[in-house]
Amino acid sequence: MRTLAKQLTQKWPEALMRFGLRALAPLQDDAMTNVRLSLSGECRAGTVYLVGAGSGDVELLTLKAARLLMQADAVVYDRLVGDDVLALIPPGTERYYVGKARGHHSVPQADIGHLLVSLALAGKSVVRLKGGDPGVFGRMGEELAALAQAALPAHIVPGITAASAAAAGMGIPLTDRSHAQQLRFITAQLCREGGTPDWAALARQDETLVFYMGLSKVETICHGLRQAGLPDSWPIMLVANASQPDQQSLTGTLASMPDQLRDQPLPSPCLIMVGSVVSMVVGAHL
Repeated sequence: MRTLAKQLTQKWPEALMRFGLRALAPLQDDAMTNVRLSLSGECRAGTVYLVGAGSGDVELLTLKAARLLMQADAVVYDRLVGDDVLALIPPGTERYYVGKARGHHSVPQADIGHLLVSLALAGKSVVRLKGGDPGVFGRMGEELAALAQAALPAHIVPGITAASAAAAGMGIPLTDRSHAQQLRFITAQLCREGGTPDWAALARQDETLVFYMGLSKVETICHGLRQAGLPDSWPIMLVANASQPDQQSLTGTLASMPDQLRDQPLPSPCLIMVGSVVSMVVGAHL
């Protein structure tokens, strides 16, 4: 096992970039007779693969995602897909950028569905590449519905979501026996659309809350949780560009974080993590 791991570590970048994933198959040694590393497979014509690109670090991309990127006829990708991940797409592959940013939607969601359908109906193998995991606040359901209506096959390839990458990058777990026995992902989109989260249901001290797409609503989140009963000293952490070389973070409390963010602005995308596990961050001043 150690021999294979060492070989993969040494030869992965060269094999992946120059020869494709199939070049890794011969690296298995005699000690691995009962372990199979599946690197083969087809990217089928007329099929759409909804693929998670992970949090931006190309080394966190799954083998299956990398293989499909190399084999697809067309790739439809979002704004949050890392440049190193896009570099795996071979020259000649059709590329379609459909990224969205707050207040700037380059392509309406309905048009993305129509694009996927038209490419697949043309007999092409299509990778719909989404940042993080495609099933976590990625509007994947709408795209699946469009494909189902056209009777087109679709396959989902999960990716590492930003919450996992952010926690790992800061050296903490998302759950812990002594800190949090529950984990909840929340989209802050609700705050921006005039809705009001159920703050009372969220203000628990036995769980970790992770807010996606909430950088502009940090003050609202902190106020809502404090009003619902969490103490002013309750830990909160912001992580921008999780797992990437330019990752930035702030740790503080529900009372202090709005002012901290004004003094030290963070870029988007930024994840908000609330809970006792944040106190486990090395060097956190809480």
